[in-house]
Amino acid sequence: MTFIPSVFILLLVLDSQTAVSQSSDPLEPMCYDWGGSSVVHVLVEQSGFLSCPLFSHPAVYNYSSTQSTGHNLFWYRVLEGQDLEQPITKSARLSKDRDRLWLQPANANDTGQYICMIRNKTSCSKIAMRLTVLRPEDVTHGNSCAPAVAVPVTHEVIPFQKGKILDCPDAQEATKMADSLPTVTWVHLTKNKKCDQFPIRSPERQVKGLSLQVHIMTEFFQGLYFCTVQYQRRGRALTFTRVINVSAINDIGNLTILQPTKDYVFNVKQDEEARLVCTALFPYLNTPWEMWWTIDGKTVEQFNDPRFSKTARRLKEDYGDRTEQSVLIIQDFQRDDLNREFNCSVKNGWGNMTLRANLKLEVSLPSLELGCGLGVTLFLMLLLFIIYHVFWLELLLLYRSWFGTDERHTDDKEFDVYISYARNTEEEQFVLSTLRSVLENDLGYSVCIFDRDSLPGGTITDETLSFVARSRRLLVVISPGYVLRGSQALLELKAGIDGMALGGHLRVILVQYRPVKRQMWVRELRRARVALVLVRWQGDESKQLTSRFWKRLRVELPLQRKAEETEGGGKDVALMRMSSQNSQSSQTGLISQTTKSPQTVYNYAA
Repeated sequence: MTFIPSVFILLLVLDSQTAVSQSSDPLEPMCYDWGGSSVVHVLVEQSGFLSCPLFSHPAVYNYSSTQSTGHNLFWYRVLEGQDLEQPITKSARLSKDRDRLWLQPANANDTGQYICMIRNKTSCSKIAMRLTVLRPEDVTHGNSCAPAVAVPVTHEVIPFQKGKILDCPDAQEATKMADSLPTVTWVHLTKNKKCDQFPIRSPERQVKGLSLQVHIMTEFFQGLYFCTVQYQRRGRALTFTRVINVSAINDIGNLTILQPTKDYVFNVKQDEEARLVCTALFPYLNTPWEMWWTIDGKTVEQFNDPRFSKTARRLKEDYGDRTEQSVLIIQDFQRDDLNREFNCSVKNGWGNMTLRANLKLEVSLPSLELGCGLGVTLFLMLLLFIIYHVFWLELLLLYRSWFGTDERHTDDKEFDVYISYARNTEEEQFVLSTLRSVLENDLGYSVCIFDRDSLPGGTITDETLSFVARSRRLLVVISPGYVLRGSQALLELKAGIDGMALGGHLRVILVQYRPVKRQMWVRELRRARVALVLVRWQGDESKQLTSRFWKRLRVELPLQRKAEETEGGGKDVALMRMSSQNSQSSQTGLISQTTKSPQTVYNYAA
């Protein structure tokens, strides 16, 4: 009875790449061609083999079953540049062993296409593969101590502090074909590119026969293990090399859902996106694993609601243990979704685990109203900041006019302002024509100027100190001429500073009429500049009464309440001034009579 499994026939019919070939002999069965399968690499002058891919799925073809049903395995080769399939005959170098075609050793001219065919009287299947014979310099591992290998790497894992026996791949096949017991040479290439050639003096790793036994696995023992098999066949020395990638893993633990825990609550907001995060630890296990979300017992795909979707990613891999994350995304979350059951489930070869996600609806604040309110508040703060930065003098003057105190009602001072300046033509013109005129005529202040208000016959020093003491403000006009020692202006500045230091109500204001280099300032002026206000005259820009100079000066001068300055009040002030001058005249006369030399001039520099 012919053995043709139904599964294999179905695959042949559905495969779009399958070609059917028919021999010219009507008695020959048609042959199903599976096309090209894979590429096999072999090192020149080393033993290698081709394995028929038709047996890679035992459910379709099994070598023992095909032999029992009369199927035979044939090998063919297509030479480079030709289409003719030539049968491969057995020789000392080419041999067949079950589903393998051995080349012992491989030559450079063995490169080409090979075909394996399973056939009996009623059925036929074939598949092609390509063999490439490489030179040792074509395959390198970046280290001269590591031998060249053309075949794919095999993988082995060993738990920490555990042991395992590493068998060299295909070594047992060589034993069957060898005239005597083969020998195996082992080389370990660590992850740090360091080579260890066995045997080595280490009780943790020992060579036993064709195998390498690891007694206690450590992190250092990870890396590539090269095993070179040497054997004799029909009087000829043969060899091949295989490589095993050994990795250390944590001891197999339990499948665990890290998040959510039983007491964890996901906070969600209505009409917004909700993200339910599930994180699980999968210990190393060479079996399939799964991680999924269910909504009322259905997976996301089965639930079939566009509002629900999921994403997955690997967070970490640590010595075989994988931390995986799956996120269930709920668009436009609704209050009814609180009644649904959301479960995160995981599964591997050891078992499965499920945890339910607990949800809590947050009361969302009116974000639009809050945003608008915050925006308006910030705008108003910015507007107020700009207004204050630009109009701070005007605001300060307005505040003083509402809440300030008129000093004329709280002290017994006679003058509002005493002007101190250098006695030269330019500054005297500025003081008399500009400062005095505006302060007295436009702003209504009572101004004292020594050269104008002093009476003849008095002592300069005494009268200067008296005028300064009877004034609420000392206005010092700074210019290059002001800084000269021994001048009367310097005496006036000294008197003002002493008056402030003694706790009086006198305040000193510095008005910079012309710039003065700091190194030219006298000591008294340098000390005064640190503690006092400096108002700068800007020439033509400061002539207007609305200029910044006059506003800044008014802030420092005593408060003037215009509403209270009636005509009668103005007359009273004039009478008080005349009375004060008469009194001063009397005092000056007395002083001059008691002075030995009325012509004495006080030298302040002394």
